[in-house]
Order: sequence, then structure tokens, then C-alpha cells
Amino acid sequence: MVERSSLDYRHVNVNSSGGFRILLISLLAALIGILAGLVAFGLYSLISFITNLVFFQRFALTLPSLKDNPLGAWIILVPVLGGLIVGVMAKYGSSKIKGHGIPEAMEAVLTNRSRIHPRVAILKPLSAAIAIGTGGPFGAEGPIIQTGGALGSLIGQLIHTTASERKVLLACGAAAGMAATFSTPIAAVILAIELLLFEFKSRSFIPLVIASTLATTIHLWLMGAGPMFSVAVVDFGIPSALPYYILLGLLCGAAAVGFSNLLYWVEDLFERIPFDSMWYPAIGALGLGILGYFFPRVIGVGYETISDILNARLALNVLLSVMIFKSLALVISLGSGTSGGLLAPMFMAGAALGGSFAMIINRIVPGANLSPAACALVGMAAVFGSAARATFTLIIFAFEITRDYNAILPLMLVCVLADGVAILLMRNSIMTEKLARRGLHIHLEYEPDVLQQTRVGEVMDAEVKTIVPAMKVRELADHVTRGDPEYIRHQAFPIVDQAHLVGIITWGDIVETLAENMNTEETVLEAGNDEPVVTYPDELLYDAVSKMLRNDIGRLPVVGRQSPHKLVGYLGRSAVMEARLGRLREEQDLEPGWVTFPKPSKILSGKRSSTPHQDQVPEKEDST
Repeated sequence: MVERSSLDYRHVNVNSSGGFRILLISLLAALIGILAGLVAFGLYSLISFITNLVFFQRFALTLPSLKDNPLGAWIILVPVLGGLIVGVMAKYGSSKIKGHGIPEAMEAVLTNRSRIHPRVAILKPLSAAIAIGTGGPFGAEGPIIQTGGALGSLIGQLIHTTASERKVLLACGAAAGMAATFSTPIAAVILAIELLLFEFKSRSFIPLVIASTLATTIHLWLMGAGPMFSVAVVDFGIPSALPYYILLGLLCGAAAVGFSNLLYWVEDLFERIPFDSMWYPAIGALGLGILGYFFPRVIGVGYETISDILNARLALNVLLSVMIFKSLALVISLGSGTSGGLLAPMFMAGAALGGSFAMIINRIVPGANLSPAACALVGMAAVFGSAARATFTLIIFAFEITRDYNAILPLMLVCVLADGVAILLMRNSIMTEKLARRGLHIHLEYEPDVLQQTRVGEVMDAEVKTIVPAMKVRELADHVTRGDPEYIRHQAFPIVDQAHLVGIITWGDIVETLAENMNTEETVLEAGNDEPVVTYPDELLYDAVSKMLRNDIGRLPVVGRQSPHKLVGYLGRSAVMEARLGRLREEQDLEPGWVTFPKPSKILSGKRSSTPHQDQVPEKEDST
């Protein structure tokens, strides 16, 4: 007889109190949202303080523009100092502070059951503040997202939670960090779903919304109303500009692929340098300092430059310089393994690409009348969205910062075209390439679980061989060993007495009983399980499989809901696999259509291929 362990009962209790758990996680999410909002403000203030102190020798908590800094040639060495400090922190503190934050949060979800070490929650924002404050071409949002995620993970480790609940809390912290930075709560929720959770369930959606809402409230309270970037009302030129937006979408997708490949190529170059990795951030910072000396706009966060681009205040030559040199500064710095965010610099480069595209088209086609501000906005969203495979997030993000419904159509078109190009040309996203190199696979798409859409009655075997309680184990073993068809169909036999289910016996029970005594007179009811775990025809296959896994069994008798002792079917592993096979066929098997096209082999060779193609024999596959 199968006995449930204490672990099984814990699982049952957690699942049976789903409403209470959602309430608890939502309350924790509210706390995380408030704390993440405060942390975001604190990190923003710390970056501002260090930037003012280093570049202007003054005490202030407002982020200055560095394009007119007074350091002169000394600007070459300032980032190197920050790179040295970050390198030491990464070597002797934690290597997890390297990079732009989101892949590290994804790695914690994948490999460490959403547990992030407390040290990371302290060192990541501190290292980012030092790197950015000394001229790093990064935004604060990546480190804030990782820090918020670490905060959520730590709170999830303080109390008893499941790994899934801790993942939700980590995502709540990450979403709250983004919402508190940009004042875009909807985009923050979707970002957490697209890049961390890969699910859309009430258990995660409700806490995410609560955390993002409260974090945005903290932003409004401490940093003022409105998004990070102010964008004036622009003319998106719909529908006359749609053909140009198609071209811009393809260009943005190619730019995203090129930028991602360049970043990891530079990272590989640094790995070949024959020095300790502690020195890599300083070497990258030296390259940044040289670029910054000739083009100061590339250093620092650059939020004011992004606003200038989105409001069409910069000339074409400046836009092209920003696009090229900011991208170079970013890949050199980030490729060296320093700490900083990826969103803001890619926003700047993407916006500069879009603005430049509009100006060039207007010169080539005088009647195009494209708005540089409109193209800058959609370019900003499309480049990062396609590089990170977070297209939906960036569509909503750009809409939230403009709050202009007219932006929706060009945003959707350009972003999805760029995403299509990136999917076609780039196997992994800029977020997952680093993890893929470590052997970690990220499934970037989520879909409904077929087990949660299928009822037991749809796949169960209604014709099941039953046996009576008085039947001897030896007699049953004889039928099995002779290979009687009705006895080898399944690996277990429900025991029925006057149409009532009283037990079940498996082949394993038979072997175990006969191993103890070949001449036993023990009955099947005595050798089997007289308290079988059962399922019902209207129960979801997901719940039935959960019963199998928790009780370490491979099949379940199916009984009526109204008559709980009346056997109506049998559910085994093969039926579960049949449900998955059905979904696989729906996705991959071609079905006859109204219009018949010639096979590719016939088009290429002009005659029928001697070897049948796989899609020419669906009947054989279906009958297997």
C-alpha cells in the first residue's frame, strides 16, 4: 500500500490554500514595491552625488549633464578609477555584480530556485553607482531591476515559501525597480512576465501589479509626476508614413542583431587578454575615457540626450555621432565586465537611429515629411525590444511615456518587424546569450499547458480489465506471463467487488509477492493497495498527474464523481503522453487545405522525388 510522506501533505496544504497564499504573496509584494521604490530613489541619488562630486567637485543630488563637464583631458582617467574599483569589488566581493543585471536575475531563477545572495543586493547598486558616477555610459535601471529582484528574493527567503512563490517575489522586485525608475508600471509588469516569469497567472499577475503600482507611487512622491523622458506631441504620419515604418522596422532589427553580436564579440576579446579579469573593467573604462574626451555625450547616463533626441532637438550629424559612439562606448564598457544598465544606452542609440533615419529619408524623398521625433520613439522601442525579445514590453513602455494613442500603430508595426528580423538572424537574445554560453537554456515563449486544458475523461481508457478480490496472485501472474491480451494492456488491475472499486494491484506488487513465496495463496486484494488514489473524469489532467507524482505512482483508477466507488476508466502514463502527442500534432502536422501547392522537391527538380517526404505520409504517422 502506498503511503504519503509528510512532504506530500505539505504540498497538498499549500495548493489547497491558494487564496491565502495569493493574499500573503500580495502583501509581501506591496512591501517589496515600497522598498524597491525607495531603493531606486536612493540609487538614483547616489549616482547623482558621485557624478557631481567627481566631475564638478560639488555636492548635489540632481543628475547633471556631462556633455559640458570641465575636466578636459582628465576625463580619460576618471572612468578608469571607477573601473578599478568595480574590478576589485567583482573579484573579492561577488562576480554577480558584473553585467547589466537582468541576465543575472534570470540565472537566479533558473539555477538557484530564485535565491539571490544578500551580498549581491548590496554590492550591485554600489558598484553600479560607482561605475555610472565616474562616467560609465549606462543607465541605472538594470542595476535597480537586479537589486529589486534581489530584495524580493531575500524577502522570499525570510519566510517559508515555495520556489514558485519566491520567483514571483523576485519578479515583483524587478518590476518595481523598473516602475520606480521610469514611472511606467504597465511596462514593468509585462517586462517581468516576458523576461523572468514566462507565465500569466493570477498568482503572479496580482502581486506584480501591486508592487509596480506602489513603486510608481513612490516615484511620483519622491521624484515628481511624469515619466523619465518628456516627449512633446508629434505627428506619426499615419497612414502615409507606414511604408517608411516598414523599412525602419527592418533596419532596427538588423541594428539589434549587430549590436548584440558586437557586444559578445568584444566580451570574447576581453576574455583573451592575458591579465586577471579584475583589470578588465579598467581597460574598458580607458577606451570609454578616450571616446568621452572627443565626444562627451557618450559618458554618463545621458537621460537629457535621450530627451533631446525624442524632441528632435539635435542635428543629423550629432544623431549619427551619438548612435555610433554611444554604441561603441557601451559595448567596450559592458564587454569588459563592469556593472551598469543596458536599457538607457540602447534607448539612446535606438532613438538616434530612428531620428537619423527620418532626417535622411526627408532629404532623399522631400515629400515624405517623416517626423524625426516619431521615428526616434519607435526606433528606441524597436531596437531594445527586438534585442531583448521583449517587444510587447517596449511597445507599452513607449506608449506610457508618450501617452499618445497615435503612437500605437507605428510602434506595433516597427517593433514586431524588428523582432522578426532578430528571431530570424539571432538564436538567442542579448539577455540570454550569456546564459546560453554557460549551458543554460531559456524558453523565451510561454503557452498554455495542455495538461491544464484536458480533462481526464478525454484521454482515459474506458475499457479496463478488472479482477475480483478473491482472485489469487498466482492466477493473475499466470495470465500476465502467458501474455493474455486483456491482461497485458495495462500494468495495473483495478480490483472490483460488485461494481465497486475496492483496490488496485500492479505488476510490481505481483513480482514482490511471488518473490517472497512462489506458492503463496495470497489474494490480489491482500497483495495490492486497498486504499487507491483515484481521479475523476471531469478532473484536469494536470491535477491527476500531480496525484501521480506526489504519490509516486504511474496510474490512477477513474471513478464517477456522483458514485465515487464506481469504476469508469483507467488513466496511465500512455494516456498522459497521448494528450501531449495530440498538441504536438496540432502544431506540426500539416492538414489538407483547399488549395494544393506542389512539393518543394518537385519545384526544384521538376519531377517527383524518389524518396517520400515526411509530410507525404501523415497517415502512417497518425496510426503509429
